[in-house]
Amino acid sequence: MELIKQIKQAEQQAKETVEKAKRDAADIAEQTKKRRQELCNQAQEQRRKAIQQAIEASEVTGLKEAEKLLNEGRQQCDVLLNKTRPQLDNLVNKAIGKLWE
Repeated sequence: MELIKQIKQAEQQAKETVEKAKRDAADIAEQTKKRRQELCNQAQEQRRKAIQQAIEASEVTGLKEAEKLLNEGRQQCDVLLNKTRPQLDNLVNKAIGKLWE
């Protein structure tokens, strides 16, 4: 009788141990799932930040390049104007001279 009682207690303890192990495993699985989601969210945020930084850097680079090209264009215009101004002035003077003849 005592032996049967001990066997039943041992079976009950075994069931409780198994149930606790199942709950613990489920808790660990849930914690792991949450941690994985947190890591994915962090990675996504880092990715967004990296993309934003790349966009900002390219905007700055593009603006600098546009300013450089604009300055080069202005310099070329000045050079052409300085080259052609004496010729233009000469032609204008000749035209005015012809009008007074």
